[in-house]
Amino acid sequence: MKISVVTVCLNSERTIEHTVRSFVEQTYPDKEMLVIDGGSQDRTLEIVRSFHNDGIQITSEPDRGIFDAMNKGLAHYQGDAVGFLNSDDTFHEPTVLAAIAAGLANADAAYGDVVFVRDHLGKQIVRTWKAGPYRKGSFRFGWAPPHPGFYIRRSLAERVGRFDLEYGLSSDYDFMLRALEMEMPRVCYVPRVLVDFMQGGSTTASLTRYITGNLLCLKSRRQHLQAPLLDLALLLKPARKIRQFH
Repeated sequence: MKISVVTVCLNSERTIEHTVRSFVEQTYPDKEMLVIDGGSQDRTLEIVRSFHNDGIQITSEPDRGIFDAMNKGLAHYQGDAVGFLNSDDTFHEPTVLAAIAAGLANADAAYGDVVFVRDHLGKQIVRTWKAGPYRKGSFRFGWAPPHPGFYIRRSLAERVGRFDLEYGLSSDYDFMLRALEMEMPRVCYVPRVLVDFMQGGSTTASLTRYITGNLLCLKSRRQHLQAPLLDLALLLKPARKIRQFH
């Protein structure tokens, strides 16, 4: 099984080396990385090219934001399964892709846990997102897997389709909701940390962004799960996150 890792970036010279190195160091051999760059003006592409790795493919052109770039990755990946690694995140250890491949051996979707770190030098953990097993209907109760640790087989990706840009910074939530709640896939929880997520990314940068994102998640539930104007998940989703902080 070939696993495709899509990394979107724009002027990411401060972090992209850590991200790419964590991919190159994966022990799982059948892998590719698609770097979808939005037209960086700094050293981002120079750093990526410095790895001289045939398994890394680069596309650089303007886009309409993170999820538009991710859609480009969905259109061009060559693997049997696909997932996303942000340009300021890293795989937690070299055996992550092997664990994902094992999880997908008898499943259509596999996901694991994520830790939030202050940076990729000290790796000080400030929050642990332990996803736990999925049960049908979990999204109605505030549950969702962490997107950086979420991988799906090509057959499921083709049924789910593209990220819906209407949901802004919550387009990943909407994508996973559609994948798990609408398509009835076989799902595997990989009970280990898969990704080191750097605190302060686009979805965690401010309280305003978080509140907006939570309301967009509600919009997705209303669209696909026929949730009411205000649902239980609107309260439970933030409560789950509060318990994750150290």
